[in-house]
Amino acid sequence: MKKIAGIFTVFLCLSVFSGAALAEPEKWEIDKDHTSIYFDVRHTYATVRGLFDDFSGTLVLDPDNPGASSIEFTVRVASINTNIAQRDNHLRSDDFFAADKFPVMTFKSTDVKSVKGNKYIITGSLTIKDVTKMIEVPFTYYGMKENPLKKGQMVAGFEADFVINRLDYHVGTGQFADMGVVGKDVRIVVTLEALNM
Repeated sequence: MKKIAGIFTVFLCLSVFSGAALAEPEKWEIDKDHTSIYFDVRHTYATVRGLFDDFSGTLVLDPDNPGASSIEFTVRVASINTNIAQRDNHLRSDDFFAADKFPVMTFKSTDVKSVKGNKYIITGSLTIKDVTKMIEVPFTYYGMKENPLKKGQMVAGFEADFVINRLDYHVGTGQFADMGVVGKDVRIVVTLEALNM
């Protein structure tokens, strides 16, 4: 009887550890064809909208345990696109991003926590130019399902919407904000799909 009980205990332990291994977070690749990084900034009275065309990143995703999830993101500053070449070149210049000296922006998460339902907050370090700050980014997790275009591959969807003060990151000296030409606050919207690797 003791031998049977011992075998049962070993079996139970193996089952628990096997289940834990299966539940470990998985690495996912950001689907660049279906991910966008938009920004809005006030210009006098109008809102100027743009995006960044060149970026990359990976996530470690565990929907059952958000605290075990993480994301790293890199954006190439020179890929800024507001649909007006003269303005884009000005934004790349030393007046704003100094893209030649600081070619990338990065975000690296340190924590993810659930707020309510499919709403979460991700905390991490955002680096723009020579400044790194810890920020909290609220985001919505839309779930995951099999990719309709590729059998056997899973796709997950997210959207983040937050605001930063560009002057906190030395994106401009404040001259154009004081003139009432370019606002300090920049709204950033990231709409993202990720594919399991």
